[in-house]
Amino acid sequence: MNVEDVTNLKTESRNPNTTNIGKMNGYEVAKLINSEDFAITKAIEKVTDAIGMAIEQAATNFQNNGRLIYIGAGTSGRLGALDAIELTPTYGVPATRAFGLLAGGEKAMYAAVEGAEDSKELAIEDLKNVNLNSNDVVISLSASGRTPYALSAIEYGNKIGSLTIAVICNPDSPMAKASDVAIAPVVGPEVVTGSTRMKAGSAQKMILNILSTGIMIKSGYVYENLMINVQPTNEKLVARSISIIEQILQVKEAVAREIFNDSHKNIAVGLIMFKLNLSYEDAMSLFEKNHRNIHKIVGMDN
Repeated sequence: MNVEDVTNLKTESRNPNTTNIGKMNGYEVAKLINSEDFAITKAIEKVTDAIGMAIEQAATNFQNNGRLIYIGAGTSGRLGALDAIELTPTYGVPATRAFGLLAGGEKAMYAAVEGAEDSKELAIEDLKNVNLNSNDVVISLSASGRTPYALSAIEYGNKIGSLTIAVICNPDSPMAKASDVAIAPVVGPEVVTGSTRMKAGSAQKMILNILSTGIMIKSGYVYENLMINVQPTNEKLVARSISIIEQILQVKEAVAREIFNDSHKNIAVGLIMFKLNLSYEDAMSLFEKNHRNIHKIVGMDN
């Protein structure tokens, strides 16, 4: 990529509102950066249709045993990995079904790996190593929309027949054109020119929150607006789990605690046991048979 190609990118242009930021005190800097961040939600508002399309299509793949594979370089790749990791404690999604791939491997999570993002071959190798298949969802992230590693992931995903989703901040980019669904908010130039961990990164984080939450809701991992697959790994989450059972079943805490314990601390299975009067073994079998989608077993009107 030559200098002209870089400077023509929306994410690399100079911001006329911040050219004097170096002369400002800390209070002024904080106010200016915050005011610039208002552009993020407005930009995302314009691409909610694309996000909705991605949710619908990705949820279908996920319910057909497809995996959510986030892939990218630098800040974008780390944001994808973070979103994937959070799906396990929040929704009980196994790490084998939602994970991140970073240009440069796991060490790139904590340090820059020189040249990794420029390798198209590396993306293909990384996806081959996880046996990418046509049920999978490739969520490729790049602020510019033209990072070779991230673009190659889209191209290889298309070849395999996977659903490909680009989360980018330049709509007229190779990744936007190559992907099945392009989510491309235009957040404008960064406060510090080219520092795409700021507005572009924040936009990508917000989009991933909406996208993955929507997929989980569509896949039956949420009941009403409650996290019925939360992993009770500490005292706070145990208390939250019991409270969720109380709220859904309208029972007292003692009853909710008994259901929680009888279900081996699995809220969703406890709901099935209570509503359908089943043993733990039968409820768990039904839960797994329906791909952990509680809505297929117990509707919210029951």
